[in-house]
Amino acid sequence: MARSYRAGDSVEDFCRACKMDRMHTVIASDHEGRPLRVVCGYCDSEHNFRGGPRTGTEAGGPAPGDREPAAPRTARAERGERDREHFPIVSERERTGPPMSLQSETGDVDIEMLLRRVIREETGITAVVPAEKWRGGTMALRPANAQLQEKTWPIETFFHKVVMLRNRLRTLEQQLNAADVPEDLKIKLQGYITGCYGSLTSFNVLFAEESDQFKGSGGD
Repeated sequence: MARSYRAGDSVEDFCRACKMDRMHTVIASDHEGRPLRVVCGYCDSEHNFRGGPRTGTEAGGPAPGDREPAAPRTARAERGERDREHFPIVSERERTGPPMSLQSETGDVDIEMLLRRVIREETGITAVVPAEKWRGGTMALRPANAQLQEKTWPIETFFHKVVMLRNRLRTLEQQLNAADVPEDLKIKLQGYITGCYGSLTSFNVLFAEESDQFKGSGGD
């Protein structure tokens, strides 16, 4: 590349979540200053650096950093891909009351679903694929006293909260890596963040992709 990069620098790359070129923040780079891991500045999705923007590549060809096109997929593979779709940012299962609509120029707007989506997007929720066995599931807190009522939530609600916590930890880690602070303090604070990751590894059973999971001190 024309210049070298380090953690915290900005670089343009293709974001598969946004399906377009976006400005990214470098999370890690090699000893020659080539970006290795980046995070999208728009949707906060984290991925390996793909070599730069896709704009300008030959039509139908792979983007820089992408693998060569795979062989045609079988019907079974396509079904498996559909099963690994991410949870929607909001879902009908999370509704807490009867629908409330507001008329607009484009039609009726569901107020509760709209507010849920706006709040989650602003607080850092990104599209993440859950493990298949949790789709449509319910999280329950059941008291030891059988006479007391248990508390339940749609698993989507809990999953979104875990993803939001993970994203905020990753953002905090990126900001720390880019911060101009003494190295000993940076290492100490990084240790606290790594400890938080380690305490949350129990929730890795929720994620389908290993790259989305929490990594403790034994991780990468």
